[in-house]
Amino acid sequence: MSGALDGLKVVEIGTMIAGPLCAQILGDHGAEVIKIESPMGDPSRDAPPMVAGNGAYYAALNRNKSTMALDLTKKQAQDVLLRLLETADVLVENLLPGALARWGLGYDAVLAPRFPRLIYCGISGFGNDGPLGGRPGYDAVVQAYCGLMSVNGTPESGMTRMGIAMVDVTTGMNAAMGVLLAIAERNRSGQGQAVDVTLFDSALGLQIPFASKYFGSGETEKLQGNGHPTLVPYDKFVVADGDLYIGVANVAQFRRLVAVLGHPEIADDPRFNTNELRTANRVALHAAINPLLATWKAEEISETLMKANVPASPVHTVPQAFEAPHTKHRHMRVALEDGYQAIGVPIKLGRTPGSARTIPHSYGADTDRVLAAYGFSAEEIDALAKAGALPRSRVA
Repeated sequence: MSGALDGLKVVEIGTMIAGPLCAQILGDHGAEVIKIESPMGDPSRDAPPMVAGNGAYYAALNRNKSTMALDLTKKQAQDVLLRLLETADVLVENLLPGALARWGLGYDAVLAPRFPRLIYCGISGFGNDGPLGGRPGYDAVVQAYCGLMSVNGTPESGMTRMGIAMVDVTTGMNAAMGVLLAIAERNRSGQGQAVDVTLFDSALGLQIPFASKYFGSGETEKLQGNGHPTLVPYDKFVVADGDLYIGVANVAQFRRLVAVLGHPEIADDPRFNTNELRTANRVALHAAINPLLATWKAEEISETLMKANVPASPVHTVPQAFEAPHTKHRHMRVALEDGYQAIGVPIKLGRTPGSARTIPHSYGADTDRVLAAYGFSAEEIDALAKAGALPRSRVA
């Protein structure tokens, strides 16, 4: 079966997370993606821990792509890029703001007039202008600036960054959505456009519902810890062999929870018989159910509660999550040749499903093949290499 984006041609000049993830999402669903790396290569190739010769980030974000090396500071390489863009639908880049313009390849001045159907997706930390425009953006720094750290953690831990690169990943997803929106609009107008996606905007966009609460009350949100601020019991609990998370959102679920625990009378306690009362008496409620939960094993109690329609789960490690039977059932762990394993495709389309087809390629592995496919002769390729436009190995 063909992917939903079969026939779409994407050129990616991306490094680390957001740009490569955007292009990989498109590639997973059938787009032809050509990844262009500088003489130094994508730094994520070297970012530990190493997996099958590449950094874990590179291994996770660069499947379903052809990989070529160009030194875009050289005029010959810039001409190669322009030739690739003649038939491309999308250009994705997350270089430092202004890099393409400095090379004479700015979108407004050069690319848009020359390729009016091209969708240009520029990803940056803070955008190109404004008080923070042009500044470098890193996930944790943007988490700090945009208030995400201020609600993550406990009084004991203090403000803490999220352990995964939440802002980078969200930005890559937003970029892919932006590209698809621009494609949908181009189907009507016939015109491409610029898609401007930043870590800053993406991080602020994650502030749900804390932004609304602030807009309405003017109050500063507190550290959230593991518990929900207005739903109880909605928290992490200690059980006989580890930790368990329970999410109770209404009275019916609370009644089912305490029935499973063998003490249905707790639901009628005047301190606990509404969610508002349970929230006000959180400490007393936890004191009542903690010893009851402590006698159960995590898998057993979570399975029992889920069968009773009470959301609950053991607090898994990453290995436990990817070894889980449901992970296999949902095809969320994939294995290809050379021992390559990766996260599966999270967007499931019924008629045109996405897929992981090719592993991340070594540096510049497809340069000559891609150029030949775009009409470059062997003599032209050799001349480009001699001019230094086609790096054959990475510069340290």
